[in-house]
Amino acid sequence: MKGIFDTKRDSGYKDDIAFRYHFPKPYRHIAESLVGEWIIYREPQRNGGRRAYVATAKVVAIHDDPEDPSHAYAVMAQYEELDEPVPFVRDGSYWEASLRLIPDRTRVGAYLQGKSIRTIPDADFAAIVRAGLSETLAADNAIRLELDPGHVDGPTQELLDLPLVEQERRIEQILMNRKIREASFRRKVCDAYDSRCAITGLRIVNGGGKSEAQAAHIWSVADGGPDVVQNGIALSATVHWLFDRHLISLTDDYRILVSHNKVPSELRTLFAKQMDRIHLPKDSRLWPHPAYVAKHRERFSSI
Repeated sequence: MKGIFDTKRDSGYKDDIAFRYHFPKPYRHIAESLVGEWIIYREPQRNGGRRAYVATAKVVAIHDDPEDPSHAYAVMAQYEELDEPVPFVRDGSYWEASLRLIPDRTRVGAYLQGKSIRTIPDADFAAIVRAGLSETLAADNAIRLELDPGHVDGPTQELLDLPLVEQERRIEQILMNRKIREASFRRKVCDAYDSRCAITGLRIVNGGGKSEAQAAHIWSVADGGPDVVQNGIALSATVHWLFDRHLISLTDDYRILVSHNKVPSELRTLFAKQMDRIHLPKDSRLWPHPAYVAKHRERFSSI
């Protein structure tokens, strides 16, 4: 069995859903049954939610909230946002088997009361996640996302070549595949920045829709950073190289910091507008998260 965790914006819970999910103690038994399993985050319509499945993650552990004995935390890993929210209802039918069995659809809301954490069959989980990764796994996007034969290894290519039904059966392998996760991250970040380097402002899109700009992690995955747009920034190859080596960084108000004594003089022209704010996504919710920027800047300061 897999799980569903409902997550509401401005809910009052102390969530950071890429890392922890905060919930009342009555849900603890079912949450503990999902340790070691994958879950899907769903936003209900309440609190301005999208009434859709929006991300997936793995439950690592459950522990008490040290500040509130009536609540607990689920520790999460392998968090990944879906390419697009998957609507709660598809073609007039619910994705979750338990909801499809309710004869009166007007009673679904009442049924879900008190079920913010619930289990679902593996098949339902796989179908939702495969639908949510449809853009990443689409053959038409292979070149753009570097999931073409020239960029992937044999096992990854095998997963990509499978028909949809077989991909659903092997959905956990797809979720754990680093090449596919990077492709999904690249698509979201490059789309958010309109395929434009955040620092140089350069926008070049090559054949197959591939952007010259690359998706850089701000807080590296190796150090614990998540694959979320707010932990990403679109950068041209040279700027990406400098950014990954912490030779450049960002201020809290998204201006450029440059280690002038370490950046080669011939590259400093890239930062002629150093005091200007970088190019940012139109949607401010996708701007780099201040906590991730601070982690990157700590490494910059120590260089």
